[in-house]
Amino acid sequence: MKKSALLLLVLFITTVATAQKFKSLFNGKDLSGWNIHGTEKWYVEDGNLVCESGPDNQYGYLSTDKQYKNFELRLQFKLEANGNSGVFIRSSIDGTKINGWQVEVAPPDHHTGGIYESYGRGWLIKPTPAAEKFLNANGWNKMRILVVNDEVTTWLNGNKMVNIKDEKIGAGNGFIALQIHDGGGIKVRWKKIEIKELN
Repeated sequence: MKKSALLLLVLFITTVATAQKFKSLFNGKDLSGWNIHGTEKWYVEDGNLVCESGPDNQYGYLSTDKQYKNFELRLQFKLEANGNSGVFIRSSIDGTKINGWQVEVAPPDHHTGGIYESYGRGWLIKPTPAAEKFLNANGWNKMRILVVNDEVTTWLNGNKMVNIKDEKIGAGNGFIALQIHDGGGIKVRWKKIEIKELN
């Protein structure tokens, strides 16, 4: 094999290997790579990303600088003080009015892992009552979200929660965002937020 061809092969393999690796979206120190929307509190404490109700007790969002189409997202969260939150995919925002799809993060029996369309069709799919029990209400939870074209699958603590194919989701594009619900009295911790982009 010629050196030039060998070099191209090595570069191709390196590129593929790099593209398939998870990269961190949260550095554990500050909010670099993220944007705050609204007056709710977003800060770093003890290496965790924390969202907490602010003075206006309204919806708040923390969105990535970058847009993501097809990806696998892994993160951990811990519910504190109500904990009504969520992870938005392929989203856009105007003020604090968000368009996109939310993978729910919420207190027990409030459909964590289900998919909700904000300012649209509402609930698209909820976990089964049996799957609701996979949530750890008092400790850390591991969530995995796989988004490929028109299909979204979610897992919680290693258990499959929902799977949906939806034409509207398939046509969507945008950033990833964490949510804090309105109403006040909410606090959620996040850590180990990692993404692997897919073709």
